[in-house]
Amino acid sequence: MRTTADDAAFGAETGGTAGGTTGGGDGVIRVLLADDEAMIRAGVRAILSTDPGIAVVAEAADGRQAVELARGHRPDVALLDIRMPRLDGLAAGAEIRRLVPETGVVMLTTFSEDDYIARALGGGASGFLLKAGDPRELIAGVRAVAAGAAYLSPEVAQRVIRELSGDRMSRASAARARVEGLTARESEVLALLGAGLSNAQIARRLHLVEGTVKAYVSAILSRLQVRNRVQAAILAYEAGLVE
Repeated sequence: MRTTADDAAFGAETGGTAGGTTGGGDGVIRVLLADDEAMIRAGVRAILSTDPGIAVVAEAADGRQAVELARGHRPDVALLDIRMPRLDGLAAGAEIRRLVPETGVVMLTTFSEDDYIARALGGGASGFLLKAGDPRELIAGVRAVAAGAAYLSPEVAQRVIRELSGDRMSRASAARARVEGLTARESEVLALLGAGLSNAQIARRLHLVEGTVKAYVSAILSRLQVRNRVQAAILAYEAGLVE
């Protein structure tokens, strides 16, 4: 872990001061780097230094120090390892997003487990990179997040897409099975309900009286075992009844 003297020396090397900011008026992306392994930090710093538009302005050896340095330096991007002492990178990232919302958070780790990915993105991280990835991904990720975009390493992106696709497909299949028991007219009413139409609008569209539509809606809610129109509309969307 860096000492106060080390931090002061590092600030001098990067043109800033410990606990202050270097200023981003020159267009340089200012990065906070946090990893409990000094060798990893040195390697990442070396990769980033190949891009003249990126500058590492502060380094931390644990999550708590990362939060403190983020508050002091207010970097454009915080590049965090997940497994660090005192405060892990996931918790540190969430705290940085809360305290310094203008700082984009990127997780840099050897672990690509789904739980880590979900927790990182749920905590406000805009990027998730693997240490074993192409060094060019590191620079691309930092630049993307600094610009306000999101960036996932290809392997992580594939995992997220598979998870989302599988989840959506399973929900769609279950929703279709639930609406199969509806009559043709009930399916029509549900589709229009899912499209956001009111009872009166549905009645006009289907040339029915509004009281009849209300009866259909009540029957649909009962058959689908949902509590309200919102839940019914979501089910209609998941079942593919709403274009």
